[in-house]
Amino acid sequence: MRPCITIFHSNLSHLYRLLSETTTKTTTTTTTTTTTTTTTSTSTSTSTSTSTSTSTSTSTSTSTSTSTSTSTSTSTSTTTSTSTTATSTTTAAAPATIKICLSVSQEERGNWSGKLDFLLSAIGYAVGLGNVWRFPYLAYRNGGASFLIPYVIMLIIAGLPLFFIELAVGQFASEGPITVWGMAPAFMGIGYAMIIISAVVCIYYNMIITYAIYYMLVSFVHLDDDLPWEKCEHSWNTDMCRDESFPRLDELPRENATAALWGEMYTKTCVEQQFNESAYTEPSKWTEFINDFISFTNSNMTASYYSSSTNVTDGLMWETVRDFDRFKDCRISYTSASEEYFERYVLQVQDSPDLGDLGNISIKLVLTLALSWMLIFGCLMKGIKTSGKVVYFTATFPYVILIVLLVRGLTLDGYEDGIEFYVVPEWEKLKKAKIWGDAATQIFYSLGIGFGGLLTMASYNKFRNNCYRDAILVAFINCGTSIFAGFAIFSLLGHMAYVTGQEVEDVATSGPGLAFVAYPDGISRLPASPVWAFLFFFMILTLGMDSQFAMMETVISGISDMFPRFLRKNKTPFTFLCCVIGFLLGIPQCTDGGIRVLTLMNDYSGSYNLMVVALFEIICLCYVYGINNFRKDIEMMVGFQPGPYWIATWFAITPAAVIFIIVISAIQYEVSGYDGQDFEDWAEGIGWVMVGVPIAVMVLIMLIQICRLGVKASFSPKPTWGPSQPEDRTGRYSPVHAEFDDGVNLPYVVDGKQAPPPAYNGSHAYDNPAAQKYEISERL
Repeated sequence: MRPCITIFHSNLSHLYRLLSETTTKTTTTTTTTTTTTTTTSTSTSTSTSTSTSTSTSTSTSTSTSTSTSTSTSTSTSTTTSTSTTATSTTTAAAPATIKICLSVSQEERGNWSGKLDFLLSAIGYAVGLGNVWRFPYLAYRNGGASFLIPYVIMLIIAGLPLFFIELAVGQFASEGPITVWGMAPAFMGIGYAMIIISAVVCIYYNMIITYAIYYMLVSFVHLDDDLPWEKCEHSWNTDMCRDESFPRLDELPRENATAALWGEMYTKTCVEQQFNESAYTEPSKWTEFINDFISFTNSNMTASYYSSSTNVTDGLMWETVRDFDRFKDCRISYTSASEEYFERYVLQVQDSPDLGDLGNISIKLVLTLALSWMLIFGCLMKGIKTSGKVVYFTATFPYVILIVLLVRGLTLDGYEDGIEFYVVPEWEKLKKAKIWGDAATQIFYSLGIGFGGLLTMASYNKFRNNCYRDAILVAFINCGTSIFAGFAIFSLLGHMAYVTGQEVEDVATSGPGLAFVAYPDGISRLPASPVWAFLFFFMILTLGMDSQFAMMETVISGISDMFPRFLRKNKTPFTFLCCVIGFLLGIPQCTDGGIRVLTLMNDYSGSYNLMVVALFEIICLCYVYGINNFRKDIEMMVGFQPGPYWIATWFAITPAAVIFIIVISAIQYEVSGYDGQDFEDWAEGIGWVMVGVPIAVMVLIMLIQICRLGVKASFSPKPTWGPSQPEDRTGRYSPVHAEFDDGVNLPYVVDGKQAPPPAYNGSHAYDNPAAQKYEISERL
């Protein structure tokens, strides 16, 4: 039920005149309806009611109520209903009362059942897959511990200010990502952009959850057996597959080392790399290369070198023993069993040469995808009432597994090499712009800024919740988790490099390749490997689900707030419909080339457009609505205004940082691809469409709002802007300016005159006629 307030007005005629100017419409039907309102009151109170019948009746009373009803073939009725859709004529001047209702009710939208529901949901949303498979790799690539310096700086100047903005706005207005921008209707496009981005990300993000579920189930089935990615003895394996590492050449018998280096796989070794160096590229240097090679074997061999350019064959006798130190660290590189299992069995990507030929649909992946969407629906079917309880497990379980993996990793051989790669700083890299760009983008994506998830979750908070504390707490927990996860991950990678005879840098990667190739390979070498694999993929599942909850809730709540009368009452069926649509759109990722589709969507759907959304948010709140107004709104919730740090970052530093991220990302742009193969031009074009559509929608809606409302009204707060609950609308939001049931905005009326609404930076939001001319339905 909507929260309602009784407002006293000494001149109803002025009030209804304003309403009639807003809502007058001409309706041509077989019956012409004209409404005439007659109000008579005593010194006590006056109420007006309407009745319509087939007969004509008129009654008047001087008591506390007055009723007038008339009905003929041309029907005439008296009403004070806010759903008036006909021409109104009002004549009265006595004091009266009117009951109005706010447009948004927390009772209808719901609240978190407890404080921990929101906190764990926010932590689960922020702490996602990127903390496990992207941050450790970026830290290693950008100088280890030295990467933490730009990482923390970018958190302070860009991540935290934007994080706090989204939490504060969502909590203050208790609205979804579209309707929350009532402080400047021209920026409603931000919400549409957020929903578009989140919807697209949900489609491919759930595919990653699908992979995790599949691996988890396989691990469970093989608890008493070898994991299928442990050995190269299956039908999908090739001759390139090796499930045991090739040892160092200086540890082999000389004849075996010779066979290894000069065998059919020699082109996969560092011997080829040595040969390709300038010292060996010319045919005249071939003899030197052969001598270096054969000297390690201490045996006599004969070989031939054929030069196609000179058509000359040189016979060489190898009898000289020479120094071979440059080759003793060479290792043979084959395809791992885990890589072939993921690519040739799970994905079957070998049957899809490119994005233009996706191949066949994998039934096992389709069924697992359906299971993942059913799991998401089960957790969201009652909105935050169900997801708010599920996160008690999904948000805490990953920490348990990370602690277990770290403890186990520190007991394995070679762990110190992995930790060293992770923490040893390379200070000279701080001079490069790349490390700062990587730190900024990682902070941006890790905190989930621009997707609308933070704003949506905060909208279910109680008005007096301390969102200031929550923003700082969640942001630093997220960053701490990334750093901690790096130790757990690199201890395992160090062990993996040790047992496979590779360098840590050769096994360190990011993305799905790390989660579904490198990690399974390392885990398969642990005792009781199926148990560890099950726990690891269960962790991946919970990390993915928490983020998926928030993004799906963004889409569902955003659309529901646009059509509250129907969708809020039918939220469970609507949630089911959204999950079904997500499943159907995810089927192309279940084809042989589905991983290419996933990669394309991952690289483009949430990239530049997220940064532009964030920039629009800052412009709207800090430059249009005003920092001082925003600080006063925050004070209403937490009891104090944000200090100089927040003013400086919101007004200047954070916008500059976001622009810096956009520029650096543009400079570092590379065409997306998979497995070293760039996508086709048309596929790249589709990627840029995913980037451009949300941005275009923001601009388009801004233009539409300006045409409908005028420039000043489009960039000024709506009459309904502010806290959703009557008891929270105090200070500058009193007297209440609310919204009738049919969407008609009620202007301020004090002593029979239209009073100015709260002042925003010295100018009134609705002191021009254009600002009063909202249509009955203000939503696009």
